Amino acid sequence: MAWVLASTSPRRKELLAQAGFSHLDFSFQLVAPNIDETPLSTETAEQYVCRLALEKAQAGLALSSHVVRPQVLGSDTIVVLNGLILGKPIDQNDAKRMLALLSGQTHEVMTAVALTDGEHTFNRLCRTQVSFCELSAADIDAYVGSGEPMDKAGAYGIQALGGCFVKSITGSYSAVVGLPLVETRELLACMMQQT
Repeated sequence: MAWVLASTSPRRKELLAQAGFSHLDFSFQLVAPNIDETPLSTETAEQYVCRLALEKAQAGLALSSHVVRPQVLGSDTIVVLNGLILGKPIDQNDAKRMLALLSGQTHEVMTAVALTDGEHTFNRLCRTQVSFCELSAADIDAYVGSGEPMDKAGAYGIQALGGCFVKSITGSYSAVVGLPLVETRELLACMMQQT
């Protein structure tokens, strides 16, 4: 049995290591799944993020043929404001648009996690409310100029400079970073019971 993280995100890598701290000799390998992340016209934000996490885990399993009894974890995080999904910005103007929308508002961060070994699959969805302070045009320009928003859902990273904009949070901080620790530990325990 070997754990595999279907992501190359340094944030998810660090969080998975934290989630497995209590398991003796916990370690995992990384694979980089490449899936189509286009939302389907009929799915809700919740269905979308759960589907992507599962597809990443399944794609990761397909990339893990070199691993003995792989157990693959996939995760996806989205930002939702008034029903609108804010994914990763396509360019700087898109990042500025998203940040202007989030300014002074409360949005929801959904992070889904799926764990599969090809025979058993477990999943969890974590929802967190995040409130932003008011952002000036100068704040937005400086933040986008830092480059940080460009690979992050909703165009911000709570664990770095983007945390300066977060007025309050209700829910899981680690889920907003990219991997909910409590829910991930639950999934690891569920999978261990199957072996």
